[in-house]
Amino acid sequence: MRASYLFTSESVSEGHPDKVCDRISDEVVDCFFREAAASGLDPAQVRVACETLATTNRVVIAGETRGPATITPDLIAHLARLAIKDIGYEQAGFHWEHAKIEVLLHGQSADIAQGVDASGEKDEGAGDQGIMFGYACTETADLMPAPLHYSHKILHLMAQARKSGAAPTLGPDAKSQVTVRYEHGKPVGATQIVVSTQHLDEKMTSADVRAVIEPYVQQALPAGWISAQTVWHVNPTGAFVIGGPDGDSGLTGRKIIVDTYGGAAPHGGGAFSGKDPTKVDRSAAYAARYLAKNVVAAGLAERCTIQLAYAIGVAKPLSLYVDLHGTGQVDEAKLERVLAEVMDLTPRGIRNHLQLNRAIYARTSAYGHFGRQPQADGGFSWERSDLADTLRQALA
Repeated sequence: MRASYLFTSESVSEGHPDKVCDRISDEVVDCFFREAAASGLDPAQVRVACETLATTNRVVIAGETRGPATITPDLIAHLARLAIKDIGYEQAGFHWEHAKIEVLLHGQSADIAQGVDASGEKDEGAGDQGIMFGYACTETADLMPAPLHYSHKILHLMAQARKSGAAPTLGPDAKSQVTVRYEHGKPVGATQIVVSTQHLDEKMTSADVRAVIEPYVQQALPAGWISAQTVWHVNPTGAFVIGGPDGDSGLTGRKIIVDTYGGAAPHGGGAFSGKDPTKVDRSAAYAARYLAKNVVAAGLAERCTIQLAYAIGVAKPLSLYVDLHGTGQVDEAKLERVLAEVMDLTPRGIRNHLQLNRAIYARTSAYGHFGRQPQADGGFSWERSDLADTLRQALA
């Protein structure tokens, strides 16, 4: 490993056009699970593959679904408006009340359903082929890469300040980027900080914006990480008044690196938002993170990457690969065997183990799917470290 190097990751806020679309798509997933629970339908029968497009005062929601008949286009449009309102869009070019919302959801393909649904001796198959990666490292308390962790934190603090009224001049659309200096593999400071944020006062300069956002950046980063040598780029293009889908169209699934590990680990290419957990793009990526985090939490390695591979209609993964990046305390091949034993990695097994058949997805749509705290209602269950003792004992 190089003695010294720089690594950069970015984040985008909940008001970024693509994240608006991710939020709406995940609201659709949650709606299907809530309505299934209310109507007594087995949540394992829910199917959602939903994409959203947003542009100037226009939202288009399309995809394939299966679930309760109580879900109507009007209900979906209503939920989309509530999501846009919660994000904070009440602007001329994108307003939660005035945007035209078109819902084009239709039934799931019978050809896909026959491969996914269980029948006779056949277990539920994966909803698609693909490769999924999970990653964990000791750089932060949440076992996430530092550049992404702090990029997320900056924007989350800014959003909280905007919504509380502490920073009323900030708009919903924002991006951040943090360049971290590593010494002997450990993050030690920030060399460059980029924040571009929409502002509602047209007269604000970049210096004015920096005065507003700097306290949140300072709060987000560890003490001593920002020095006189740290270079700041705040709204480097100048004015950023026109934002959100009015400034740039949005689409579900375009921020997959922001959603995962900020480029510090491989990505299989599949997006998460808008998909029910029969889609291994989502559920198996959650399982891979869960296993990788438990490996690191157990003290078996400082870094862990896990790859899972699936074929559509086939229940069991085609392969499970572990890379401890030279930091491991155990044999990687043995660890692969143990991981396959401690968790059922079929789509059904993942959903049951992590309790994924619930309305827990809208909250994942911004500030990362990983590195979050597990919640009492089952949200972010893949962030639990409850396998750490089991792994230590199995590999002792």
